[in-house]
Amino acid sequence: MSPVEDSRASRAERKRAYKEAAVPMGIYAIRNLANGKVFVGHSLNLPAMFNRIRFEFAQRMHRVPELQADWERLGEAAFSFEVLDQLKPLDEPGPTPPVEELKVLEEMWLERLKPYGDAGYNTPPSP
Repeated sequence: MSPVEDSRASRAERKRAYKEAAVPMGIYAIRNLANGKVFVGHSLNLPAMFNRIRFEFAQRMHRVPELQADWERLGEAAFSFEVLDQLKPLDEPGPTPPVEELKVLEEMWLERLKPYGDAGYNTPPSP
């Protein structure tokens, strides 16, 4: 095998390994099963975000006080963690993660679900 062929094979292998190991990123929801309220967010690493949120609740330090209060009052069993949408893994790792794509996708879900006031825990957009 020539050095060029070896380089191409190595690159193809690295690309395949990256795609297989790519961490799921996308839009998530925390749903209160008792009252139907929902919180919508985005993450570059969905499994890590779900772990982080559970940790924040356990430490009483979640950034949404109303959601924290409901969690403490009702317990974890009254909530579901859902993946609403996922971005496809990039063909190759790039210099910057697709944060802007996630924000646009999150805005679409916020518009669809309108998780504000009695319907959710998100802060309504300013007029």
